[in-house]
Amino acid sequence: MAEAAEQGVRRGRKFDQVLEGARTIFLRDGFDGASVDDIAREAGVSKATLYAYFPDKQVLFREICAQECLLQVDDVEAKIDPSMTVEAMLTLAGERIAGFMMSDFGQNAFRLISGEGARFPELARDFYRNGPGLIHDRLVHHLHHLVQNGALQVDDLDLAAEQFIQLCKASLWEKLLFRMDHQVTEDRVRRSVRGAVEMFMARYAVPPKA
Repeated sequence: MAEAAEQGVRRGRKFDQVLEGARTIFLRDGFDGASVDDIAREAGVSKATLYAYFPDKQVLFREICAQECLLQVDDVEAKIDPSMTVEAMLTLAGERIAGFMMSDFGQNAFRLISGEGARFPELARDFYRNGPGLIHDRLVHHLHHLVQNGALQVDDLDLAAEQFIQLCKASLWEKLLFRMDHQVTEDRVRRSVRGAVEMFMARYAVPPKA
């Protein structure tokens, strides 16, 4: 878990209970609108218990985002098989990137950060490090291994990873951000991810030997 999210965090029997209650309130009321009283009430704990685990609201919000994003990344990596083709691995990664973006947590967290990031820039930076930044770094790691194994030819791994992530969002992200959710169907998601993989491979696949 990201170091920023661990600062000041203490664990105990009701730790997960507090996180789940806080998750509900943050996504309902936003960061600034969420009160410690409401979080404690939703979690079914006292304020003293809440403060025993988390010194303040920012640390609590960071922990929720870090855990949610790390869970998504770890789940993808657990499904990666060394025998997979490059296309299959990229498709798995792309589907999870799009899936997280479409999830209730993903959409609400991005909207929350977009709306309140100017007032809480440190919170926005931590969310990036624990979310999009973590996905980017893990993708760079896997692309590096594919290059070493001769499956891809990539000079700039950071740029290639960012390109793939953005390609997976094509035609999806803005519609979700502006609440045009009805236009984001499963077929459209598969189409976007398939196109991302095809474009990425067209640019970075190793040409067949003559």
